[in-house]
Amino acid sequence: MITFLGISMVIVFTYSIMAKKLSPVTALVIVPIIFAVIGGFGLELGEMMLNGLKEVAPSAALLLFAILFFGILIDAGLFDPLINKMMKLVKGDPVKIAIGTAIIAMTVALDGDGTTTHMITISAMLPLYLRIGMNPLVLATISLLSISVMSGMTPWGGPATRAIASLGLDANEFFLPLLPTVFSGMACILFVAYILGKMERAKIGTIEIEFSPHSLALNEVAYTLQDGIKRPKLRWLNLILTITVMVVLVMGLMPIPILFMLGFVIASIMNYPDLEQQKERILYHAGNALTVVILVFAAGIFSGIFSGTKMVDAISNLLVSVIPESVGSYFPVAVALTSMPITFVLSNDAYYFGVLPILAQAGAAYGVSPLEIARASVLGQPVHFLSPLVASTLLLVGMVKTDIGELQRYAFKWTLLCSLVMIVIAIVTGAII
Repeated sequence: MITFLGISMVIVFTYSIMAKKLSPVTALVIVPIIFAVIGGFGLELGEMMLNGLKEVAPSAALLLFAILFFGILIDAGLFDPLINKMMKLVKGDPVKIAIGTAIIAMTVALDGDGTTTHMITISAMLPLYLRIGMNPLVLATISLLSISVMSGMTPWGGPATRAIASLGLDANEFFLPLLPTVFSGMACILFVAYILGKMERAKIGTIEIEFSPHSLALNEVAYTLQDGIKRPKLRWLNLILTITVMVVLVMGLMPIPILFMLGFVIASIMNYPDLEQQKERILYHAGNALTVVILVFAAGIFSGIFSGTKMVDAISNLLVSVIPESVGSYFPVAVALTSMPITFVLSNDAYYFGVLPILAQAGAAYGVSPLEIARASVLGQPVHFLSPLVASTLLLVGMVKTDIGELQRYAFKWTLLCSLVMIVIAIVTGAII
């Protein structure tokens, strides 16, 4: 009975999101409550949900303060010199332009928001692509790959945050073993940019142009320019702060949520000592941060009920019974490979909150850590970001004036390449096996 109830709950949850019958937050809260009541767990719901909220609270704090931290630094103009320098260096060489695009996109994607990344990258670079005749699909592919790695695998980005929240994991333990894999993904993006740039150079050659921000129509949207928020005199202090935060993160000296909370507080005081301006900057980024934090807490409700009712145990036992023991030790590899097609047809919410707990519980039967399953689950993100279910991708195709099908045909082999490279590196470095 519990197995049937759990499978039915996952199906209803997935359908309600895919068919847009319910918002992800509503589905995460309402669907498990209904099925728990049907299963006779009504009196135990409060404790289950509270336990779920306790599990995801660190993830919610991490996401909130990481978004605010990087948002403040972008507002203050920390990355502007890099963007301007890249624009001056690339000039009319398609190879340099493609590689410059990758560097800019990966840098901006550190805030974990795909929409912001595409807005800044496309707004900054598209006029240059059009001016020299480069294919805008090159720009779209590089921007998409950048957000899939930098946002998809960092613990303050959407997919990884969902995986951590869904399984109640520690962000440090999840992320640090993944660092070599993240670096391999970044290297793959630069390689793809180089190849695509070479292909464009073969078609149109190198065109000599002089850099001019006005001639390239670098507008206010591209750099979130607003009067009085840039802090060029504090650039070095902001850089030192950023490097310090990254070093502490890599060394694991402090819980990541606390680290980003302190980083955000220091960055906001240092750049915007005026309380009204601090408030303005927080409100400017609050929409994106609050939306995802609410989603994480809703995920806590779902996972608390899913675990508390033992539905996840029952489904996992069923799954284990049909998986040959000979492949049990390679279960994380199977999760990594299947995450590509599954996350293409499922939203991240449906996959990480509905499917991943089942996979993690099944893996536990073979002695596989939930951390390995969680890491494996994010390795298919480059392919996932080609899905029409990804809102930022729909924005991307609109900005480069193409359609989703054309982008999929052009970019699929490159997204597949990046996913496979990261899976191989994750295996070699022991992140998933």
